[in-house]
Amino acid sequence: MFHYIEGTVDSLAPNLAVIDCGGIGFALSVSNNTLTGLSPGERARLYTYLYLREDAMELFGFFNRQEKACFEKLIGVSGVGPRAALAILSYNTPAGLAFAVASGNEKALTVVPGIGKKIAQRVLLELKDKLGVSADDGAAASGLQPVSPPQDDRKLADATQALTTLGYSAAEIHEALRQIDLAALPLEAIIKAALKNMMR
Repeated sequence: MFHYIEGTVDSLAPNLAVIDCGGIGFALSVSNNTLTGLSPGERARLYTYLYLREDAMELFGFFNRQEKACFEKLIGVSGVGPRAALAILSYNTPAGLAFAVASGNEKALTVVPGIGKKIAQRVLLELKDKLGVSADDGAAASGLQPVSPPQDDRKLADATQALTTLGYSAAEIHEALRQIDLAALPLEAIIKAALKNMMR
């Protein structure tokens, strides 16, 4: 229904941003990461997700497309509702969540209030299972050859899988990673650099 809402930030509260758009105040539930990028009186664009139930309608807002993509992946995990997904994104940036999935870092999720060990394991398992991407798979899908020497294949596979979590295509991922020296950087830095390249 809504792809994004752009207007002036009217007010902010914990996990809430009110955006004045043409004289209408839209109340959006947001993560702490999105909240820190907003200031009252300044213009902002938030990408939106409308959550509908029989007894409620709630609009969620995200600072960028990557965070929205992560949210949509998370609510697709059994047992994870929109509030839990928003809580996870309040403690993890998109790059951090992608890294947690790629590396199986359960602690990155269990630090979130309300997210126990079983839910954390389910998130890691289901997101990784849904992706199922390897370095060779990513190259085959794009019609391109792997971009790194054999010793860096694991980093390439993990980075590809993490970026696929955020909704990027194999061709986009290949192009972003092609510009990065995989051997010189740890996995999380590779993911962050790739995201920066794709935002240009």
